[in-house]
Amino acid sequence: MGERDGHAVVTVRPVAADAGDEKGSGKGDEKESGKGDESPVDLVITLAVRDLFVGRLPVDEGESPVGERVWYRKRGG
Repeated sequence: MGERDGHAVVTVRPVAADAGDEKGSGKGDEKESGKGDESPVDLVITLAVRDLFVGRLPVDEGESPVGERVWYRKRGG
């Protein structure tokens, strides 16, 4: 995680389209869009959203959130 132009930047790595078998667990957006791309994606979010984002991760104070699973939706289409 970092900051750019007053916003937080979170780098995530999308999972492969067949990585999950439950709704919202990895199957879906990537498969439907035809993209199974696993290259990292930078998500630019407000600092308030970052605090909410980090607050919902199952990590203790001082632990790294690297490797935790998060959900996001690609903007636009």
